[in-house]
Amino acid sequence: MIEQAKIEKAAERAIPLILVVDDDVELCELVAEYLTPEGFEVEAVYDGIRGIESALSGEYSLAILDVMLPGMQGFEVLRQIRAKSRLPVIMLTARGEDVDRIVGLEIGADDYLPKPFNPRELAARIQAILRRSTRNSTTAGERIILGDVELEENARIARCGNRELELTSLEFDILAIFLKRPGQVVTREELVKTVLGRELVPLDRSIDVHISNLRKKMGPYADGANRIRNIRRVGYIYAIPGMPKEE
Repeated sequence: MIEQAKIEKAAERAIPLILVVDDDVELCELVAEYLTPEGFEVEAVYDGIRGIESALSGEYSLAILDVMLPGMQGFEVLRQIRAKSRLPVIMLTARGEDVDRIVGLEIGADDYLPKPFNPRELAARIQAILRRSTRNSTTAGERIILGDVELEENARIARCGNRELELTSLEFDILAIFLKRPGQVVTREELVKTVLGRELVPLDRSIDVHISNLRKKMGPYADGANRIRNIRRVGYIYAIPGMPKEE
């Protein structure tokens, strides 16, 4: 796994360097044309192999990755990136392809945007992700211990039992929220606004997929009880050790 310090250093660049992996040369040029005045530097590659190499270089603050790439699909590119790096990734999907969005999030994408997209929305998504990364890496972190779970905010390290959890940036932030409010209901609206940096909209299940991934990585308590419980139509609750099991 690429050192977290390298990702944080890239995220803190005076001018964030954004990697675009898309075979549509014109779209890459348009993205660069729009993001440059917004305070970003943009570099593009046009195939999956080069995308993986660039993403794993440790030079970039964030990657924008298209699902449809020649030779190697974006999903496989993301899998190979996630095997070695926690670099934030926004996936571009075909409009209406809900399955693509869910698959991308399950593999470890931080967010997604359907094509065609509004450049302002792309810039807002990037800023939200980088703002969160910069805030967490530059402020004094807290060490939280709850049962067999330990989280070090400043080092961005989470452990469950005797193993370190390989969490994406978003999964780490979600876990931090839960551990600070154990036994309390956290609404989906609050999670989306705090973690994703936007308002919850109908049919957007992004936060639910991220929580599902986090739940799988952590596993249940020793007695089989779920750590993260779904409160229907409201949100989620991180169960306190010893809390009665769900009915």
